[in-house]
Amino acid sequence: MKTFINLMKDESGASAAEYALILAIVGAGIALAAYTLGQNISNAMGAVGTKIGTCTAATPSTGPSGC
Repeated sequence: MKTFINLMKDESGASAAEYALILAIVGAGIALAAYTLGQNISNAMGAVGTKIGTCTAATPSTGPSGC
């Protein structure tokens, strides 16, 4: 019984568990931010590519026309 009581009073492992939890939360936040940023960049590049393709097809080599 004394061993169990001593085990319950021992808090040395609590800090490692807390650090692991913080690391997991921060890592999940970074992963979510990277995924969202990647999707936004992909959408922006797709829009630019579409605009360039439309502009080039509409005015082949006639110079700047507001595209």
